[in-house]
Amino acid sequence: MQIKEITSILESIAPPSLAEDFDNGRIGLVLDRGNEIKKIAVALDPTDLVLKEAAQIGADLLITHHALIFDPINLISKRLSDTLKIAIDNDISIYTMHTNYDKAQGGVNDVLAELLGLKNTVPLPPGRIGEIEPMKAPAFAAFISKKLDTHVQYKGNGIIKKIMVVGGSGFRREYIDIAIENCVDALVSGEMRHDAIRYADGLCLFDATHYATEAPAMRKLCDRLPVESSYIEDNPKIFVFP
Repeated sequence: MQIKEITSILESIAPPSLAEDFDNGRIGLVLDRGNEIKKIAVALDPTDLVLKEAAQIGADLLITHHALIFDPINLISKRLSDTLKIAIDNDISIYTMHTNYDKAQGGVNDVLAELLGLKNTVPLPPGRIGEIEPMKAPAFAAFISKKLDTHVQYKGNGIIKKIMVVGGSGFRREYIDIAIENCVDALVSGEMRHDAIRYADGLCLFDATHYATEAPAMRKLCDRLPVESSYIEDNPKIFVFP
């Protein structure tokens, strides 16, 4: 398939119009090699490891959630040029779907909600709100850890029934406000910060890491693509002690 045909399919899966304003000009086809697409690699981040493996499997296109270049630049560093060289030397185009895929039906937050078994889900930006069978906070942390195959740190206690999920980095004050306004028991996301812990007050927070809350949707994307597609794992190694 031609790359413009793949682009059209990706835009139907996650329309660019859904993206947050800060993503304007940063999503879509960010490296266009004008090539025919016979094999696709999918990953969360466009790392060197991912690009090298994409080249090894003969991928013509790499689809990522996070952008290779996010802020405008007037100097291409050696590190960035080395990464770009891997893609260019191996004729790999790069397509980014970020906050548009977070919000899209069947996207990041829908897949996360499904994995955690949320019922009666409501698509409330920026995440999804739903319910589970009631369980105590430690049991829910263990449940998340098993379902997402990750370590979990959490704040709070009590019975968890109503949950809001936000894939990625979702412990912002505005998101916490939305959770509280909707009488949610717990917010599940990644990158829990000290100020969020203090601000959340009685709301339970469960940090299941940025990677583990977003990667499942990128894996599942492979099943929705019209040519042979493979997900490339590059989970950052985080060690927790004790």
